[in-house]
Amino acid sequence: QIRLVESGGGSVQPGGSLRLSCAASGFSVVYHAMGWFRQAPGKEREVVSCIRSIDNYEVYADSVKGRFTISRDRNNNTVWLQMNSLKPEDTAVYYCTAEIGRGCNALMEAPDYWGQGTQVTVRS
Repeated sequence: QIRLVESGGGSVQPGGSLRLSCAASGFSVVYHAMGWFRQAPGKEREVVSCIRSIDNYEVYADSVKGRFTISRDRNNNTVWLQMNSLKPEDTAVYYCTAEIGRGCNALMEAPDYWGQGTQVTVRS
């Protein structure tokens, strides 16, 4: 059974950093596209980042480029999202996602699997 479990959310001041983790089970994160979405209160869910399985090519939303970094680890079967220089507008529930077999384009449209989400709050 495929499962994604996020952790690492919390409250931080503007300019601070957080590292989100996504522990996967039931499949290997290195062989499939993995990504992060977020949803802020009153807003639609949006793609934050995706990492491709073939060559580890990374995709980022314009709003987080240069501040967020996605990565993954084979041994721990975990995906991370390092978030630096956080802004109040980054406040949202962050979701780990997986796309089995079709890559980042498909993940960004409609991932196959979702985690339960972790809250990130950025405020003074």
